[in-house]
Amino acid sequence: MNHNFHRAFPRSTLALALIVALPAWAESQDASSSFVSTLDPVVITGVAPSSPLTIESNPKVPRQPLPASDGTDYLKTIPGFSAIRNGGTNGDPVLRGMFGSRLNLLTNGTSMPGACPSRMDAPSSYISPENFDKLTVIKGPQTVLWGPGASAGTVRFDRDAPGFTEFGIRFDGSLTAGSFDRNDQTADLTVGNEKFYARVAANHSHSGDYEDGDGQKIPSRWDKWNTDLTLGLTPDANTLIELTAGTGDGEARYAGRGMDGSQFKRESLGLRVEKRHLSDVLKKLEAQVYYNYADHVMDNYSLRTPPPGAMAMASNVDRATWGGRAAGTLDLGQVEVITGLDWQESRHRFRSGNQMTPYDTKPWIEDARFTNTGVFAEATWHVTDLDRVVGGARVDWASVKDVRQRAGKGMMYPMSPPNPTAGKRRNDTLPSGFLRYERDLQAVPATLYAGIGHVQRFPDYWELFSPNKGPAGSVNAFQGVQPEKTTQLDLGAQYKTESLEAWVSVYAGHVRDFILFEYAGATSTARNIDASIAGGELGVSYALTPRWKLGSTLAYAWAKNRTDGGPLPQIPPLEGRLSLSYENGPWSAGALWRLVASQDRIALSKGNVVGKDFGASAGFGTLALNGSYALNKTVKLTVGVDNLLDKTYTEHLNLAGNAGFGFASNTQVNEPGRIVWARLGVKF
Repeated sequence: MNHNFHRAFPRSTLALALIVALPAWAESQDASSSFVSTLDPVVITGVAPSSPLTIESNPKVPRQPLPASDGTDYLKTIPGFSAIRNGGTNGDPVLRGMFGSRLNLLTNGTSMPGACPSRMDAPSSYISPENFDKLTVIKGPQTVLWGPGASAGTVRFDRDAPGFTEFGIRFDGSLTAGSFDRNDQTADLTVGNEKFYARVAANHSHSGDYEDGDGQKIPSRWDKWNTDLTLGLTPDANTLIELTAGTGDGEARYAGRGMDGSQFKRESLGLRVEKRHLSDVLKKLEAQVYYNYADHVMDNYSLRTPPPGAMAMASNVDRATWGGRAAGTLDLGQVEVITGLDWQESRHRFRSGNQMTPYDTKPWIEDARFTNTGVFAEATWHVTDLDRVVGGARVDWASVKDVRQRAGKGMMYPMSPPNPTAGKRRNDTLPSGFLRYERDLQAVPATLYAGIGHVQRFPDYWELFSPNKGPAGSVNAFQGVQPEKTTQLDLGAQYKTESLEAWVSVYAGHVRDFILFEYAGATSTARNIDASIAGGELGVSYALTPRWKLGSTLAYAWAKNRTDGGPLPQIPPLEGRLSLSYENGPWSAGALWRLVASQDRIALSKGNVVGKDFGASAGFGTLALNGSYALNKTVKLTVGVDNLLDKTYTEHLNLAGNAGFGFASNTQVNEPGRIVWARLGVKF
């Protein structure tokens, strides 16, 4: 589609076409039609929790706004999530105001940390949601099964084994087109029988620069692709051996950065084995090993013209990560226990260049090596038919070595002074655990829960190696930044009947040695403070009639800097969503009204490695519409309009516009104006 297509129709025409016409057409269909669609409806608000603090979703389902280009783009549709935006793709996910490695993000049980010192290639930027079958989110420190440091929560994108009982072919694909030259293609093909299967999942996503509601072009175009191959052996119904390999690449330019991403190369390799029902007690044994590699290039000339007088520069960073996990599931009657161990190592390198001396003619310089080994056990005790106690504990042995010989970065590294911590190693033993009580009520179809968790998180690469300075009295961040300790209480309830579904989740916690970034010009300092955090999410969905459903969600996060006084930075504002949906046989339609409050609880020039608070933000509201028609049980067409009223607005979590594109200092990057899109899905 031409990038001006979103301005081709007046607002009233778009509103009538999708709010009035589609439901009218649907009502004209015979209500007693025998048509039964096997395709999923459009998702326009976050899904309700499937169990206490756990959300499960199918990332292949069409969603609004426009189908996601990366993991962050999908997560931000779930209540409690937001994103640090810089225009276009590859934002950084934030859960309940918590950022970075406080949120454990996994694909098929493996970790893929990015390489950029400023997280231009956040882990979520390497994820294409529609290439996966299942998204699982566990909020808060309420599991110990999936690696260290997950104080904010755990996010897993997984592919399921197909479970063939005879020869079969399965396919799930889509074509998407939209405003600003958006075009996506996805294909997921599986062939197999009861003994063997092969699966290929691939996608390509492209967008041009978008325009905000005022018609101003925002540098934001991207082009990316991924391909993954899975080979599986199932010699019997209880055994699985699976080999995976994948690769991908892309490019993206950013209105809020001094460089663009000209390469996002990914390589992945993994092997996992599962054996089920070994005995009455040992229900499952599972083991996996993996290798993930990110090779990222940033420059200021491939996707933009360098400002007058500026040197054309490039930086190449890579990170190799390998690890594994082994676990067993035990059935001890009323108690189920999952116990095991996991380990991970990663190596980070960099090199820089310019047009005179290209970066790929320079030798790699290694700067950091991380290792982590953890043991864990998590148990669910079914005290009665209505009462459950869930708890777990883990211990991690974390280590990092500073391999830098010089104290500088990038082009200045060879000329900088010696690194005072060169060759030094840090080691820590970090315990974590949680305990949660759940009760199903008899009088009403509801579940109540209360849990407390504690996590000790080792500082990540960005907190130890990206800052220019460490805490007062330390020679640098590597020496001075201490592990973060989070203790958090989670309370909530879920209620569900045929017509009404409601849920609420609240939390309050204390973070000792919270790792905070402070900025003074081009200098960044990382130090530890104490902080308090609180907030919650709630949702209601009510079936007005068998065809019409009304929904609403609300999310709020609050945080305070206990050491310095005042708010903690980079906390998203109050956000609510109202939705109305209609379904009748092959037809469906819906509307989503997103309302975001202003945010004046800020901490100027403080934040994280990606963003900082540089001013209060105004509230806004946007309206989106969608409609779909299933041509048959295989093919479904979905159309949508995001930001129907063409509002000009910015998100609070936002990088400042870069002067290289003519933005004034501390100018927030505006979000897209009206976007019209269509998606054709095929599934069999």
